[in-house]
Amino acid sequence: MTTKIPTVTLNDGVKIPVYGFGTFRIPADGSTYKAVREALDLGIRHIDTAVAYFNEAEVGKAVRESGIPREEFFVTSKLWLQDYGYEAAKKGIETSLRKLGLDYMDLYLIHQPYGDVPGAWRAMEEAKAEGKIRSLGVSNMTPKIWNQFVPQFKTMPFVNQVEFNPYYQQQEIRKIMAEHDVKLEAWGPLGQGNANLLKDPVITKIADAHGKNAGQVILRFEVQEGIIVFPKSTKPERIKSNMDIFDFELTESEMNEMRGLDTGKGVHNPDNEGVAEFLLANYDVHAND
Repeated sequence: MTTKIPTVTLNDGVKIPVYGFGTFRIPADGSTYKAVREALDLGIRHIDTAVAYFNEAEVGKAVRESGIPREEFFVTSKLWLQDYGYEAAKKGIETSLRKLGLDYMDLYLIHQPYGDVPGAWRAMEEAKAEGKIRSLGVSNMTPKIWNQFVPQFKTMPFVNQVEFNPYYQQQEIRKIMAEHDVKLEAWGPLGQGNANLLKDPVITKIADAHGKNAGQVILRFEVQEGIIVFPKSTKPERIKSNMDIFDFELTESEMNEMRGLDTGKGVHNPDNEGVAEFLLANYDVHAND
């Protein structure tokens, strides 16, 4: 039996499932294909990839070979900062479409916001107008980076994908995004395996009260907060367990307890100096061109 996953509507009218499947660090050795097919079998239709994950081809193959109509899917990919600037971004968009083997992407993000972001955004806006992308978004934008770039955009992003978990609830950027009804997508929604988070007494107490595990309570909290999540696993039983969050609801007092866990700090600070240089040195999306 597959789970029916609710959707939310982005500020351009496009509906996005609130729960998806992430593919970061799943190798392109058949593992991505297998994991995505497992997710699809369980009812997940929202798949998140990126050119810098090096597994777009396997994601696309899994989607195409599933036998499920394309319009039932929500496929996200992301433009890498090697390809920022107007002309480079146009090529980057075509490359992702080719690797995915799809006519369009449902969501396409500026992956790391450094360099000629406005030029890349212009190419993305054109691709949206041409039907190659349904929705546009950004990723890893802090308030500082948002205020640097977004005022230069002709259209407002529909999504900002950032680090988010109960220990890091991104209050400042959420205030800015709320003014424009921009949705937050969480990367690392389970704290990237942070053992302290999964053993936190507040979370385990709530989990016991609902007969759920800590991961399920965390994901339920995030979905109730209006966050779009896509936890990653290659284990079928974990993929299934992570999804089991739509048959219970946290009370307002439990939500407030979860909100009280926020430390205001994450593992990644996009405002740090040298981040762009480090990323460019470590992820070459054109190495095999």
